[in-house]
Amino acid sequence: MREFGYERVRDVSSALALLDADTEARFLGGGTNLVDLMKSGVERPTRLVDIRELPLDQIEPAPDGGLRIGATVTNSDLAAHPEVRRRYPALAQAVLAGASGQLRNMATVGGNLLQRTRCAYFTDVARPCNKRQPGSGCPAIEGEHHNHAILGASEHCVATHPSDMAVALIAFDAVVSYESADGPGEMPLADFYLPVGDAPHRETALPSGALITGVTLPPAPVAANSRYRKVRERASYAFAIGSIAAALDVQDGVVRDIRLAFGAVASRPWRARTAEQRLQGGPLTAEALWAAADAELSAARPLPHNTYKVPLMRNLVVALLTELAEEAAR
Repeated sequence: MREFGYERVRDVSSALALLDADTEARFLGGGTNLVDLMKSGVERPTRLVDIRELPLDQIEPAPDGGLRIGATVTNSDLAAHPEVRRRYPALAQAVLAGASGQLRNMATVGGNLLQRTRCAYFTDVARPCNKRQPGSGCPAIEGEHHNHAILGASEHCVATHPSDMAVALIAFDAVVSYESADGPGEMPLADFYLPVGDAPHRETALPSGALITGVTLPPAPVAANSRYRKVRERASYAFAIGSIAAALDVQDGVVRDIRLAFGAVASRPWRARTAEQRLQGGPLTAEALWAAADAELSAARPLPHNTYKVPLMRNLVVALLTELAEEAAR
């Protein structure tokens, strides 16, 4: 591991100043992803700027009736918060599905959004990877790719984003707040993650040296009837091979509002807007659900060893929305 410095900060301006002075420094939250990448040699920061003592660890009502979540809130505290569990249950479920209790106690909301892919070619510095070393190639396309992307990939990268939390957040139109040398800013989470294109090493639209300060969930009555479903290769804690965050408001058999997002199928959390549009305002029938799932997945371009993800996601859409409709009818 490369020798590195360590600084603990207690205000945002000090944190920004340290990264401005050293472009190879990195912010350290829980360290559950960054430290692993440092051990493998993928990340080689000159300095770690510990932000855990910044005053960003609160979950508070937003002025518009939504919920504001500070960047250093731990995953455990987020999943246990009564307002999150009551108003956005799929978010609490996604967090609980994401890792062991020990990891949730350390991992932070801001760090979760910035975690890197678990593609084995990315984490092995002895192998080429366009995400780690632009222009070196993507061996996953011809190699091991059974858990790689089927949506939104390119010939330059087929890795998937590992976050469970981000799937639920994007379904509920979360907005990311940040501070940078140019002042505060915010952007919808849907715009936060960049398409792969020909530059897979550029993963987010966060300005260089910026610090995520929080995430805001707008008020969404539909989110109260929501659920997160994760499929993985073992019952214990593992990364998803496919997941869905869904919320549904159906009255008299007609869909009044719907939210749908996929995980583990693309380089970023995938908002299933085509399926949402097909179902919005229409009757909630089995035929409509299958048609909506097929419309969303018509853009899928699976590789030889991950074609199973298409029927997997199709079945998840129908099963989870059916469960939510039955629950709402009780």
